[in-house]
Amino acid sequence: MSIHTLPKATFARTVLGSGSGSGPGLALAHGAGSSVAGTYGPILEGLAARHTVVGVDYPGSGDSPRSTTPLSLDDLADQLVAGAVTEGLDTFALSGYSLGGPVAIRAAARHPERVTALVLTATFPYRDNHLALALPIWRKLAESGNREVLAEYLTMMALGADALEAMPAEQLQQAIGFTAASVADGTPEHAELALRADVRDDLPHIKAPTLVISTTQDRFTSTRLHHQLADTIPGARLVEIHTGHLPMVERPKEWQKLITTFLAQHSA
Repeated sequence: MSIHTLPKATFARTVLGSGSGSGPGLALAHGAGSSVAGTYGPILEGLAARHTVVGVDYPGSGDSPRSTTPLSLDDLADQLVAGAVTEGLDTFALSGYSLGGPVAIRAAARHPERVTALVLTATFPYRDNHLALALPIWRKLAESGNREVLAEYLTMMALGADALEAMPAEQLQQAIGFTAASVADGTPEHAELALRADVRDDLPHIKAPTLVISTTQDRFTSTRLHHQLADTIPGARLVEIHTGHLPMVERPKEWQKLITTFLAQHSA
């Protein structure tokens, strides 16, 4: 059993699916600079068709107020679990995308008795030298208030080469505009936490069946980091999806199927 006491659930939550506690639970941990809707929006209904889905928005995302202090990975992990438990889920699978990967891993390590399965997409166990360069740029652009320049940077970095080069100029500008409009206010704090996040010591102790989804054209988190996760978590399985950092944009149906197929094999 976990020795960690859950806090009161205070983060804003998205709840969808078959009803509180009546279907297999699935808790969602979103990416930096985004929200539950921003990360999982295109596949939320598909996930909720088979699961009771609970997602929490980090401070500065969705309806969660922005934090005035640096974020803590333990706090985000505990709030993720507390949100699911508050919605009636005693046990549940976890899905973590990008920064949500370390959040989900830490949640599984701190509360192993509640976690039935773990799905990690486009994520990392720690910041390598590439992230050590990319994340401060992201944070500085977010702090500058110039959303258009930030959106240009994120569009360049987040889309896979195939998707980016297939876009006509007009569509590319539309993508930049959409990104600029959807940047979370708490992005600087999210990027700063991603720079500090390190869950390498947690990996050998993960007991839940784990799927690592490697985004093969990812410019943010490298396939090297994806393989490190799969190689270190006991019994983890790795599959590939041919996208950049945004499978929800480039191949949402394929991403959803990878998640739901794995969870169907490991439903509580």
